[in-house]
Amino acid sequence: MMVPLQNVSRVQRTGARALDSLALSLYVSVLTLTIFLALSDQFWHWFIVPVLMSGILIGIDAVDWVRGKVNLFDPIGLSGAFGWFFFFLAPLLTIATGYWLMYVDPPAERRDWIGWMALLNLLGLVVYRGVRLIYFQRERAITTFWDIDRKRFYVLGAVALVVTGLLQSYVYLSLGGIQGFIESATDQRAIRLNLQGYGQIFMISESFPIIALMMFILYARNQQSPVYRSWLILGVVLLIYFVLKIFFGGLRGSRNNTIWGLFWAVGLIHFWIRPITRKFVLIGLVFLVIFMYVYGFYKNAGLDVMRLVDDPSARVELERDTRRDMATLLLADFGRSDVQAFLLYRLLRPDSDYEYAFGRTYAAAFAVLIPRSLLERMPSKTFEGTEALYGKGSYIPIDFEASQLYGIAGEAMLNFGFIAAPVSFIAFGLANCSVRRWLFGLAPGDARLLFYPFFSLFCFYMLACDLENMVFDIIKNVAVPLGITALSLSSVARLPNSAR
Repeated sequence: MMVPLQNVSRVQRTGARALDSLALSLYVSVLTLTIFLALSDQFWHWFIVPVLMSGILIGIDAVDWVRGKVNLFDPIGLSGAFGWFFFFLAPLLTIATGYWLMYVDPPAERRDWIGWMALLNLLGLVVYRGVRLIYFQRERAITTFWDIDRKRFYVLGAVALVVTGLLQSYVYLSLGGIQGFIESATDQRAIRLNLQGYGQIFMISESFPIIALMMFILYARNQQSPVYRSWLILGVVLLIYFVLKIFFGGLRGSRNNTIWGLFWAVGLIHFWIRPITRKFVLIGLVFLVIFMYVYGFYKNAGLDVMRLVDDPSARVELERDTRRDMATLLLADFGRSDVQAFLLYRLLRPDSDYEYAFGRTYAAAFAVLIPRSLLERMPSKTFEGTEALYGKGSYIPIDFEASQLYGIAGEAMLNFGFIAAPVSFIAFGLANCSVRRWLFGLAPGDARLLFYPFFSLFCFYMLACDLENMVFDIIKNVAVPLGITALSLSSVARLPNSAR
């Protein structure tokens, strides 16, 4: 019962990549680039060199993940799969589609700046692999087992469900019911004013779905009946969980709140009930793209998205009205090529008047946890980003704010300049290695495995995310269930030597 995961599959333990994975990464990346070269002459430019090298380097981990050489939820494998799109495919698609930031004067030659940013990312990936090499050499085994008292967890969980349910009901009632809430949450110009003061409530109320799922997971794991492990039952549970995520957070236009919650749910099933297959993952990816595409309309148009039910052809009109199309989904939601390239261009212009933040965005990220009544908000990455992209003095609260996400490298440039971009990958490497240590060191049934899938998610999405968003999302999603889990621990026992 207390055999660490590292003993279940020792082949997953090693961080070394086989030569065949390198060869496959090289082959797939070169083949993909060849297709782009054949379709358009605009790819005959030096920017493809660092883009290709980045794709090959991160693609090694992607190949290992696709081939099943690493665990489905191994953060390094997930980072490889997402990173191949982020560092390789997204820059190529950005040039192919002509996608670029709105309301800016782009550089005369966009490919140059895509190339310079790709070079910085390539250096960052070298730093990332160096961090992994050093970390694996110094890695220490996990020697404890966190045992959870299920009955206590059920009691505390039930209390938490009542509290979170009442809080969410209060939010809906105070904003005029569900329809009033939707109107407030999808009014893009006034959303911050409409929902101001509810942040701390959301951090508690939106924990309802994951607490309910954890209660089911702990119950189902200890049942002898195979019914609880059938895909039919698990599918129904995921469907109910999805609906709960919509009502507890999804209706305020947060697609990530729903999608990442589903990722966490699937991970819990994978580690606690039965392994998830890669076929299931492919189906999940298709659902993810469709959901984020349709929900993008909801975020900007509210209930007007229901027009798609009666008239599928309304999609074209909704795309025009909301400026949400497939290119926006792939390159704005999952990629940062245009944002980072344009930011680099703006920072290095001779007439740039931007004053570097020197860590202010990182401090402001943690300040969001403090109520406004106790601490006035510090200038955040929204302020810094607006000033960097549009010029000094351009930031006007609510009326003119840059809402872009800059990613780990982009935020580093906002604070310390372009030289900080590759350095920021140290954090990327440490996060992946630290969370991966849980995967191979925790014994099945360890309470910490309830949170492992969520943290493995942020290991790769930090490439496209800013610290402020990460801090808020982690605290909002983890604080309440972690508190319940901590109070439900029956013991923290040391593993016997034979189990390490």
